[in-house]
Amino acid sequence: MEEQAVETTVYSLARSAPVQPDRRHSDRFLSLLRVGAIVVDGQRELCLIRNISAGGMMIRAYTDIPVGTALSVELKQGDPVKGVVKWVEDGLTGVTFDSPIDVLLLLSPPGDGPRPRLPRIEVDCVAWVRQDGDIVRIRVLNVSQGGLCVEARSPLTVGADVVVTLPGLTPAAGVVKWTDGGAYGVAFNRALVLSDLVGWLQEQQDQRRRAVA
Repeated sequence: MEEQAVETTVYSLARSAPVQPDRRHSDRFLSLLRVGAIVVDGQRELCLIRNISAGGMMIRAYTDIPVGTALSVELKQGDPVKGVVKWVEDGLTGVTFDSPIDVLLLLSPPGDGPRPRLPRIEVDCVAWVRQDGDIVRIRVLNVSQGGLCVEARSPLTVGADVVVTLPGLTPAAGVVKWTDGGAYGVAFNRALVLSDLVGWLQEQQDQRRRAVA
């Protein structure tokens, strides 16, 4: 049976700020977004963070914030990041940071504390899915330790057992959990090893930097 897709905060390795949203998914996703704190004109307010990249973020604010407004956001305790509102649409607000941040550093815990499981990280790479003996080329949209969201050239079957091969990582078995507008959600049967995934993401980040150098 197809499960409802869940919208959680997505972290991106891109240096650009998040673009305005795709309305296809506005009503079909269960939202479990990270709560953030922003400071506007000296006033501290809460917001829901939908997407964070090295260059900016997309938030759902609880008050109207005009385009051009300067603000700061606390992404880690005691470490505010400054930015400017670039667009507002359908209750969402796009913010461009004054200076790029290191997304992987943002996700690391302070001091020697235990590292939590990584949330979804937005990527853009080619991978492959084996389903019923067929190999399907896919485009990976985001990945976490527990699964990934992909676009496939050939249809995937909800409920099917699959094996996903990301270049540079050990193939991972999983199950297709949902589909929406050409996108598919795959849950891994066993969580990816954190150190392997972090190393792979760092390589993806380095590739992006080399591409724009």
